[in-house]
Amino acid sequence: MKKYKILIVEDESIVALDIKNILEKLEYTICGITYTGEDAINETNKHRPDLVLMDIGLKGNIDGVAAAEKIFEEFQTPIIFLTGFTDDKTIQKAYKSHPFGYIIKPIAEETLTTAIEKTLEKTPNKL
Repeated sequence: MKKYKILIVEDESIVALDIKNILEKLEYTICGITYTGEDAINETNKHRPDLVLMDIGLKGNIDGVAAAEKIFEEFQTPIIFLTGFTDDKTIQKAYKSHPFGYIIKPIAEETLTTAIEKTLEKTPNKL
């Protein structure tokens, strides 16, 4: 069975570590944790993950939506957004980048697991 590589892009370190612990318990390989959109793009290029979990509200010059668009355009890596924002403007902006999923914080383990499994099922070219 293939060990899937997942990149976590989350600027709240406690949330990132919680996600990492959940994913390791499920035997996914964490190829990195990054905190900015710029680093997310660089780490995707370096590690070629099977999936990126992307916070929308990242600090820095590139927010999560812009980073996701660039990652999907350049690497065809599926993205699942993580966010605490539920306003229509944020949701519409995120959906324009065609994410494979959208998870509202706080993140429930079952919700995260289901979203990852469904995304990996939909992306055989990444397997």
